[in-house]
Amino acid sequence: MSTPLTSKRDSFGSKIGVIAAVSGSAIGLGNIWRFPYVTGENGGGAFLLVYLSFILLIGIPVMLSEFVIGRRSQRNTVGAFKKLAPRTPWHIVGFLGIIASFVILAFYTTVSGWTLEYLFISIKNGFSGKSEADLVTQFNTFTSSGLRPVLWQLLFMFFTAFIVFKGIKNGIEKYTKILMPILLLIIIALCIRSVTLPDAGKGLTFLFRPDFSKITGKVLLEALGQAFFSLSIGMGTLITYSSYINKKENLSTAAISISLADTLIAVLAGVAIFPAVFAFGISPNEGPSLVFITLPLIFDQMIGGYFFSLIFFILLSIAALTSTISILEVAVAYLSEELHISRKKATIAASLAISVFGIGSTMSLGSWNWLSINGLSLFDCFDKLSANILLPLGGLLIVIFVGWFLGKDQVFDEISNGGKLKARLRWVYLFIIKFIAPIAIALVFLNSIGLFL
Repeated sequence: MSTPLTSKRDSFGSKIGVIAAVSGSAIGLGNIWRFPYVTGENGGGAFLLVYLSFILLIGIPVMLSEFVIGRRSQRNTVGAFKKLAPRTPWHIVGFLGIIASFVILAFYTTVSGWTLEYLFISIKNGFSGKSEADLVTQFNTFTSSGLRPVLWQLLFMFFTAFIVFKGIKNGIEKYTKILMPILLLIIIALCIRSVTLPDAGKGLTFLFRPDFSKITGKVLLEALGQAFFSLSIGMGTLITYSSYINKKENLSTAAISISLADTLIAVLAGVAIFPAVFAFGISPNEGPSLVFITLPLIFDQMIGGYFFSLIFFILLSIAALTSTISILEVAVAYLSEELHISRKKATIAASLAISVFGIGSTMSLGSWNWLSINGLSLFDCFDKLSANILLPLGGLLIVIFVGWFLGKDQVFDEISNGGKLKARLRWVYLFIIKFIAPIAIALVFLNSIGLFL
């Protein structure tokens, strides 16, 4: 008689390992690159207040739902639905997660490669004496240059694959327990430097003093969308990671702790960036170029700017790495468990396949600009397909599954650890998952495809 699959599976070895790994999955470029510029474009403090409200009221319950699916099944994102809903089409939701992880890594490693390039430039003091026009030219020349960004991308993919190759306990858990404290220390150091700049108070006022007149329908939807994007909801990573969580862990506490850690890093990123932006008289709504063009300009004018540009791009690289390993794990877990491929072979196969599409994504911004669909580069297509369709659709189907199909007995049994925990707010949680979250995610989905606002 064969050994059950669950007994063969690796798992996290400690509670701190769970928090570090899953927080690392959520904390990525979405916190340090995307959150500041989205906040800047949507009014600062008003956006932050709405964002925090959505994290608390919707983000945490949806994250807990993915945890319930993952730990209840102790399977990969496809196997989870096959086990919990056998002989039904629900496993298609798991395949959406596999597709999402594949598509996201194809363009995410492109941007991750940029962080290594800019770390290299920082080491050489390559921002010194450059004007804003020079930095724009530098960025555009690099991203369209072909071979160089591809080499950085492949190097980043190698680092990602190396950690996943090592397994859960000896790979992902081991390295995220090292990387996450480093990330926190670096961002705190950047915050201290930023708030001591002249006129830094203006940046803090912009970030923390809400102007309620700026809260519009667009701001509400942008904040809700950022909450889902930041928490890695709907891409299969939370289901996959939670399948490795010990049955003794309190899932509710884990969801709250991870959401708070993710939110803390996002807010600290705002504290590190906005005081510096205002101190040097730059508009806070610079958009996606804020990190790769605006901040290098600020670092060059800042006392100690060489050191702080160096640690900032180390921070950005670490944040990207903790996310890419979680996304790759989604595909690896599927290949090893559903197709019965060894973990090492699954890691190599998934990494090579993703790298092929990743190269196309990177090159589509340069000499392979013929790789386009409806006028969008392959890079932009992957970005929009994941953010606008796959993630909100995956998140919507997950909450419908937990709220309406799985059944309250199974849900309550899992979040209470078989009745050992009281789970006092379980009825509030179930109400949110059945009624509030589906409507909220549907609005984000309709807005992202241009059918709402």
